[in-house]
Amino acid sequence: MLDRLKMMEARYNEINDLLMQPEVLSDVKKLTELSKEQRSLEKVVTLFHEQQKLEASLDDLKEMKKSSDQEIAEMASMELEEANGRLLELEDEIKVLLLPKDPNDEKNVVVEIKGAVGGDEANIFAGDLFRMYSKYADAKGWKIEVVDSTPSEMGGFSNIQFIVSGESVYSFLKYESGAHRVQRIPATESKGRVHTSIATVLVLPEATDIDFKLDMNDIRIDTFCSSGPGGQGVNTTYSAVRVTHEPTGMYVACQTYRSQHENKAAALQLLATRLYDQLLKEKEEAEGAERHSLVGRGNRSEKIRTYNWPDNRVTDHRIGFTINRLDAIIDGRVDLVIDQLINEDQKRKLTSEEGVKL
Repeated sequence: MLDRLKMMEARYNEINDLLMQPEVLSDVKKLTELSKEQRSLEKVVTLFHEQQKLEASLDDLKEMKKSSDQEIAEMASMELEEANGRLLELEDEIKVLLLPKDPNDEKNVVVEIKGAVGGDEANIFAGDLFRMYSKYADAKGWKIEVVDSTPSEMGGFSNIQFIVSGESVYSFLKYESGAHRVQRIPATESKGRVHTSIATVLVLPEATDIDFKLDMNDIRIDTFCSSGPGGQGVNTTYSAVRVTHEPTGMYVACQTYRSQHENKAAALQLLATRLYDQLLKEKEEAEGAERHSLVGRGNRSEKIRTYNWPDNRVTDHRIGFTINRLDAIIDGRVDLVIDQLINEDQKRKLTSEEGVKL
């Protein structure tokens, strides 16, 4: 581990020097790449420096502990205990930072939420989930852009797709793919019975031109009249767009924007993201790679979480975690669950990596 830390420190210092060079400052792409790499190394290098500083102080503290001056000896003993405790914490923190990174963790995401089982109540719950993620994104300083939606007559959505952009979005939201189950008394229930409904969530890392480039020769583009909000242009202009990848039959429609050009760009981005995700799945299967149990890319069938309104309870079934703060979570504090998933994910990876790569 020490050798890896020294290599990372050397690379971090090298990048700092490179970022001062005029030819790098004038190259936006290179500057962006180096700045991103610098940020990825900064935390581990900072912790490494703290570790080195503490280790260097241990010999002096041990000598001070032997002092004939009782006050100095007691102070040194306390500081030595604190230093050793902090060194253990630093070792654990550094091990986590040295775990293999998911190459998609820094990416923005495309999220699709669908009302599944339960009719109107499932659609209403899909709307609740959308608001939950919107508030969570707002608290994280992320931006949400709705690219397609089908509102439900009773409220919520039968389907809504949106892009979440910001810092390391996928690293947090990648745990959300799957079936989300709600247990509550619907507003339309006259006898006060608790109903169970399901909405599904799909989270995909947004594709970039570097990841996947669409061959426009494989794409068919159809236009149609937009339906829903949009003012005078609705149902009078062909602003809505459907793009189809003919080799696979996969298609995406977008009618959110007034401009056909904007709808086309958004639909192409969504299609590229879906094809990129399919490519990742095929690559994993070809390499015999095991997907981590907490992250189900594209897996809508797995029931991952239950939201129980009568008991104000949320349970994540993958890690057996239960918390009686549903009101806070549905109001955007989904980090109360996601943080637990991240911690468990790191523990499992540490168990498999420790003594092998660290």
